[in-house]
Amino acid sequence: MSQAIFDEAEYERRLSRTKERLREEDLDAIVVSDPANMNYLAGYDGWSFYVHQAVVVTTEREEPVWVGREMDAGGARATTWLSEEHIRSYSDDHVHSPHDLHPMDYIAGVLEELDVADGRIGLEMDAAYFTAKSYTRLQENLPEATFEDATLLVGWVRIKKSEQELEYMRQAARISENAMQAGIDAIGEGVPEYEVAAEIYDALIRGTDEFGGDYPSIVPLMPAGDHTDTPHLTWTDREFEDGDPVIIELSGCRHRYHSPLARTTFVGDPPAELEEAADVVVEGIEAALEVAEPGVTCEAVEEAWRETIARHGIEKEDRIGYSMGLGYPPDWGEHTASIRPGDETVLEEKMTFHMIPGIWTEAVGMEISETFVVTENGVETLAEFPQKLFTA
Repeated sequence: MSQAIFDEAEYERRLSRTKERLREEDLDAIVVSDPANMNYLAGYDGWSFYVHQAVVVTTEREEPVWVGREMDAGGARATTWLSEEHIRSYSDDHVHSPHDLHPMDYIAGVLEELDVADGRIGLEMDAAYFTAKSYTRLQENLPEATFEDATLLVGWVRIKKSEQELEYMRQAARISENAMQAGIDAIGEGVPEYEVAAEIYDALIRGTDEFGGDYPSIVPLMPAGDHTDTPHLTWTDREFEDGDPVIIELSGCRHRYHSPLARTTFVGDPPAELEEAADVVVEGIEAALEVAEPGVTCEAVEEAWRETIARHGIEKEDRIGYSMGLGYPPDWGEHTASIRPGDETVLEEKMTFHMIPGIWTEAVGMEISETFVVTENGVETLAEFPQKLFTA
């Protein structure tokens, strides 16, 4: 019996919208290999994305078809809403095969059974776990098919959240708050970075008194000292020293839904330059959030940030946010809309974004971020955590 994360009606709505997109693109089917998209359409949740797997959606079939490793079929039965005939599995000799077998050979057979072997089939060509060999094996097995890049097709369906999705993201925000506080409290002179990471992880998994947490799609990021101008570094066994700035970026996760949060702290008395940078970042965030509402473009939100920091003599024309929510490693982003110059995506109610407008220079690194949902009249930030520079 599958876990009741969402009711079947929600999955049916998602599937219906995906089929509409397929018809708009004149596609007969799509092979979904991004694990977040697989979860979105079928409910599948397992740490099995290190081997090839897929959810196949056709315009004619009522249910998607999950295809994966034989030992993971039980996981599909446990987590998806699919009937038994829509769960297919390949034998283990397809994995790292010494016999020149490949999982896409089996998936090609499924596509033949679904009567789309000579049709137009969408592939998630830029998905993290869809390899070049996967593409060539499908081509070899289905020479009559026409393959099209449909990497973002499901991502654009996902961009507007349901009420239940938003509730899971709000729960993830509660976990983010606890984990951020645990990290900030643990930092101090002489404390190894890995001990702070351990405290953060403990909070991420323990969650709250009401519910636990899931593993996040990205590990806690903790650039410190001279490396706060490099935002994606993790922890080491180095001990924090007096005079260290420390950036923490993390996310609670609830049923695979995230609510990222970033803050900056300082070991000792922070220099005036860093305090001033924090004030500028907060002012810019508030200006951008004030602009964000249905009907406004992503680039207009970024422009509000950029014009605000320009008044302080700072120039930065980079992406400051992105749509996100449901995710698996290696990240929680949806890879669709971005808050940056040139992105004319129009905000709509129930879209969700992580706004992370960092300032990184040779002398200083500063991150403060907020996850928000677009509401009827503006935005709702999901976390309740002070927007300021912390000290240890």
